[in-house]
Amino acid sequence: MIPGVLYGRGKSPHAICVEERELRRVLTGDHGLHAILDVTLDQQKTTHASILKDYQVHPVRGYVTHIDLQEVRLDQPIQAQVVIELVGDPEGVKEGGVLSQVQREINVEALPLEIPERLELDVSGMAIGDTLRLADLPSREGVTYLDDAEETVLATVGAPTQIVEPEPEEEELAEGEELPEGEVPEGEEAPEGAAEAPAEPEADAAGEQGTTEG
Repeated sequence: MIPGVLYGRGKSPHAICVEERELRRVLTGDHGLHAILDVTLDQQKTTHASILKDYQVHPVRGYVTHIDLQEVRLDQPIQAQVVIELVGDPEGVKEGGVLSQVQREINVEALPLEIPERLELDVSGMAIGDTLRLADLPSREGVTYLDDAEETVLATVGAPTQIVEPEPEEEELAEGEELPEGEVPEGEEAPEGAAEAPAEPEADAAGEQGTTEG
């Protein structure tokens, strides 16, 4: 049994317990988390139409530990968040672009039984650089979109990222190629004493001195 709270319309909240198997069966049906739950309280014969307001999940094991339900009237609209699901294979992605979903949920208003589980957005015609906004989402009868139609971006297709490798500053020597005599590869120092070649001895202006005869 999962503990929870039922919040009524202007009434005091009631502490409740719901069988985990039954709750899972309802919330995994056609309407998902927006399903209408018929809650019966002890010592009452009437049912309370309610929706899932909030829930807590065990941080490690992942099962539901607590639920909050909100009683609603089936003839009055309510507000809810609905998931946007992208469908189709964009042309821009085939050309190397990247599809990004910017907004995953939008706020809607509708009768409790008219709240859709999800809204599908066809992105197959998107090219590189295209953007789809809420205004591009097909309307649905009985459902009002509450977010700004032009400012709410749902999906984009960006250009592929290009990685430019830096060009080498100097060409490396081919295998077996040697530097000209006297040159030192950049970044290396010439060995001590070999920086400059010794100067050639200058010849005597008068020529080499010989011995005199005597």
